[in-house]
Amino acid sequence: MPVSGMLAAVLTLGIGLAVLTTLTLLGWIAAPRSAFGQGLPGVFRTACQLWLAAHHAGFAIPGGRVGLLPLGLMILPGTLLYRAGLWMARDADLRLRMPARLPKGTPKDLAIRRRRAQFVLIARAGVSLAAPYALLAGMIALVARNEVTQPFLGETLLSHFLLAFVAGSVAVARTIGPWRSMLRLLPERPRSVVVGTAVAMSMMLAAGLVLVLGSIVVNFDAIQELSEVLSPGFVGGLLLLLVQGLYLFNAVIWAMAYIAGPGFALGTGTLVAPTGVKLSTLPTLPMLGALPDSGAVPPWVMAVIALPFAAGTVAGVVVARIAPTPSLEAAPLWGFVCGLTTGGAAGLLAALSGGPLGGARLSAVGPSPWEVALSVSLEVGVAAGISAGLTNWWLMSRSPAEPIVAAVGKVAKKVKPVKPLPGHWMDATEADTMPIPVIRDDWPDEHPEPTPFTRKRSEPVRPNRDDIIDETDDRGGHVIYVDPYAWDRD
Repeated sequence: MPVSGMLAAVLTLGIGLAVLTTLTLLGWIAAPRSAFGQGLPGVFRTACQLWLAAHHAGFAIPGGRVGLLPLGLMILPGTLLYRAGLWMARDADLRLRMPARLPKGTPKDLAIRRRRAQFVLIARAGVSLAAPYALLAGMIALVARNEVTQPFLGETLLSHFLLAFVAGSVAVARTIGPWRSMLRLLPERPRSVVVGTAVAMSMMLAAGLVLVLGSIVVNFDAIQELSEVLSPGFVGGLLLLLVQGLYLFNAVIWAMAYIAGPGFALGTGTLVAPTGVKLSTLPTLPMLGALPDSGAVPPWVMAVIALPFAAGTVAGVVVARIAPTPSLEAAPLWGFVCGLTTGGAAGLLAALSGGPLGGARLSAVGPSPWEVALSVSLEVGVAAGISAGLTNWWLMSRSPAEPIVAAVGKVAKKVKPVKPLPGHWMDATEADTMPIPVIRDDWPDEHPEPTPFTRKRSEPVRPNRDDIIDETDDRGGHVIYVDPYAWDRD
């Protein structure tokens, strides 16, 4: 596995740098060549810097630092690392070494040991990919240095290790078993909190995406005017559109912070929030034309703050449905825990989406992580606690016989009535027997009836007996002798 991880890390870095070098070369041809350095070595250094930025590794520049990096650029290394993790897992035969599913009826202690072994295997695979990947990234950081930009070596190592570890671990977990089976590796209570957090974050990010797209549609004329002012040309326009698409993920997180209440800043002394907008001179980026004008906002805009409460309500229901609590007092507590984890995830995304863009006025761009974390924790936590408590009370108040009766009714409709078995009474099974005939004294013995060829002429013709097996029928050389009166002798 370590050898497979090293090969996967080398292939990932090679493919990623090849893609970014090609894009940088196109920009070097279309734009002023001084912007990308002198000659092809400067193009390669710029591609290395973009690769580091794709992992959210910042740079030091004269008078400040650059930390506002496009989150959309992380799609390229994330996808490559995920594919590399899948290849590494197949190459090391991890699915055969540690299958996800256990046979039914497995003891609980054995299942717990298997679960721990699976977590250890996933972590080892993630480290096997992340360790050489981070070391190679440190070499790239040394190559990407120039007179203007200086990558932070420690930040580079940490960011590359974490991204590779997460992507590789997820890929290995997916290789061992399907998503449903891998999610069930978690105990029931942590699994409910994780699923509830994912539901709440998905709803808030979806609302942020709708808000961003709506603002772009409403202010499309202003965006088009800013694009005409730049006049980048055909190739430059495509690259500018690509850069704005990569920053769209940052904009969605900023919109989520706007919905939560704290809003975001575009420089020191600025604020874009539901309570009001205060802006100053903005960078010349066309997508910034979708921002609202400075001043007071309409009162109805404050209605967007209800969205985190709606997300918390749905998350609380999910938490209570996955893992109901035996006591009514514990359910709201776990709902509030779901709100805390959602707030932590929102704060982490806010920290990744913002950062300084140089020094002086642009040293504070984006939402405040701790403000977003606190607001989302309270809004989602309170709503999730209330909804989880109500849902848990509803589940406990239902009569336990209702679901049983409903299930039995469904099964009874599918089961067909059993028909009597045809044939002799001894052909019946133990589950559905037929009445045993009564033995009468006037019946002749159980000897087979004589055939017309063996019967004497003086003997009378006896009636056929349906309850006695014809033992004279020898078909295929096998005769089965059955005594229907053995029960009487026993």
